[in-house]
Amino acid sequence: MGVRIQHVAFEPGAETDAMHAANAGIGAVVCFVGYMRDFNEGLEVSGMYLEHYPGMTERALASIQVDAERRWPLLKVEIVHRVGALEPGEPIVFVGTASAHRQAAFNACAFIMDYLKTRAPLWKKERSAQGEQWVEGRETDQQALERWNNVEDSQ
Repeated sequence: MGVRIQHVAFEPGAETDAMHAANAGIGAVVCFVGYMRDFNEGLEVSGMYLEHYPGMTERALASIQVDAERRWPLLKVEIVHRVGALEPGEPIVFVGTASAHRQAAFNACAFIMDYLKTRAPLWKKERSAQGEQWVEGRETDQQALERWNNVEDSQ
């Protein structure tokens, strides 16, 4: 199970295939792939730069992974996050969760993404015709995180 922070692009299909190949007992692999969009809040975006705090970012993502593994019977977890310069259409983040059954994998994948969006020390600077600007966190991301405080949603 692993966390990778990297500048180079990754292939989501290859990441998914590698997860399943790791264990014949895996009955479900759920993956989330986030891509860089060419717009944000009504403005065209031509590029993005993702910054992180080396070491701290990996520890934060590993902690989120451990929390997911405590809540669900997972057989494998992979988190890949890009940093550096990105162009529209490129994958930014891959979260893959694998378990014997689908519900644990679905829940764990959503949990990891909700925590990653609100707790990981990553900062986005978008480039547009209006110049560069830092992207603020969204209230909807915080609301999504709060659902995991309910025991019923964690099962």
